[in-house]
Amino acid sequence: MQHGLRRIAGGFPLSLRLIREIHTILLRGGRGANRTPGEFRRSQNWVGGTRPGNATFVPPPPERLMECLDSLERFFHDEKHKLPILVEAGLIHVQFETIHPFLDGNGRLGRLLITLLLCSKGALREPLLYLSLYFKTNRERYYDLLQRVRTEGAWEEWLTFFLEGTEITARSAADAAKQILTLFAKDRDHIQTIGRAASSALRVHEYMQKKPLAVIGAVSDELKLSIPTVTVALDHLVRLGIAKEVTGKRRARVFGYSRYLKILSEGTEPLKQ
Repeated sequence: MQHGLRRIAGGFPLSLRLIREIHTILLRGGRGANRTPGEFRRSQNWVGGTRPGNATFVPPPPERLMECLDSLERFFHDEKHKLPILVEAGLIHVQFETIHPFLDGNGRLGRLLITLLLCSKGALREPLLYLSLYFKTNRERYYDLLQRVRTEGAWEEWLTFFLEGTEITARSAADAAKQILTLFAKDRDHIQTIGRAASSALRVHEYMQKKPLAVIGAVSDELKLSIPTVTVALDHLVRLGIAKEVTGKRRARVFGYSRYLKILSEGTEPLKQ
């Protein structure tokens, strides 16, 4: 995501080339790292089943792939349709998932593409809308609607689902942001009660707002504070209930901004099967 945003900010267009670049980074060292990262597929893939003959869905064959992708890329930059940006994003997501241009990582990249598109079009200033959790929570409905668009042309039903998910996700992100800002303010007030040590503790607290999992050495390097100063500051934060040591080790300790992390991770627990 950050790579894509940097490229777009530098004037590079949202394009098939940029999608390949992002795919290379996405699969680097992760699931699918041996499935030709950054390259469009040259063989047939399918979704569900053991072979194309019994699959739930079979994407376009490799010899038709570039024809489909070229049409998708033209749609990225087509200003004639005058569609609302969220409708455009919903259409592009289905089309990308239907083309399924890579051997692996299509779902991850297709979800990322929604936010990247909204940022590139100026609808978002920061990538704060990410629909993965909504799609995961409503997984069966999500896959059913994708397939019904392909087999029945059920675009309206899909767009209703997509727009409702966007609203739910946006409201959730806004609520989380309000909770986080309130938490930061309260914790700053608590830190200011500890006297002379408050100055360095406040700097460490500010660091943990950006990196809620902190290692003493990394904090020391970034803030240009000595290791003893950072250690004392973190001890104060632990005493105030702001930070918590999460490894249980005596060395190479990691401190988490626990209440902040709790807000960020709300609703992301694995779904029960």
